[in-house]
Amino acid sequence: MNIICFDLDDTLFPELEYLKSAYWEIVLFALKRRGEINSSFNITANEGYETMLNAFYNGKNAFEQLNKAFGLDIPLKTYLDIYRNHKPKRQHNEKLTFLLSSLSQEDNILGIISDGRSVQQRNKIAALDIEHFFAKENIIISEEFGSQKPAEKNYSNFMERYPDTERFIYVGDNTEKDFIAPNKLGWLTVGLLDKGGNIHKQRTDLPIDFLPKVWIKELREISSLIFPEADTKVL
Repeated sequence: MNIICFDLDDTLFPELEYLKSAYWEIVLFALKRRGEINSSFNITANEGYETMLNAFYNGKNAFEQLNKAFGLDIPLKTYLDIYRNHKPKRQHNEKLTFLLSSLSQEDNILGIISDGRSVQQRNKIAALDIEHFFAKENIIISEEFGSQKPAEKNYSNFMERYPDTERFIYVGDNTEKDFIAPNKLGWLTVGLLDKGGNIHKQRTDLPIDFLPKVWIKELREISSLIFPEADTKVL
């Protein structure tokens, strides 16, 4: 039996996709607050969205830039609350579902170890429609658990509850914090290579203790790592 744990942001759920979805909700909120209901609503919404996105890419405060563009003085905390409580709309990911289904059918136990706020991370998991692949106690979110990566107890929690497990595996992307603890604890660490869309830069110039033992380009490659003799498990 294997314990296979996943990071959430930019591993299972593209964080940039969440940001874009939340920006749209914020823009619509701002326009309604301004009373914008005329025929140019869609054009103005697109302009607001592009303003926020450009601010993000240029290292500026997207909320401030939206207020400036729309002539508003909405408190930034109001925007932040919308962002954090946003429920992203995302269609079912068949490839991810296939992978998790294949892994869970082979007597493996699946988990999530993610930093972040409870509501925000739970909304992402719900948007992916993957809750049923994970036992409730195997979804570790830092705000709920009381510690965040790279704390060892976020990982050793699984080792204590499943002492007879043959192999522990962690799949993540953030070389600043994802792999330090599981490397120290003897886990097989797997890094998902950034294709250029990750919000946080993926550094590979760090000490070896920070880096995964194996790099993969696609999540589906996990199957061949666990079942090297069964290529049919790879979608």
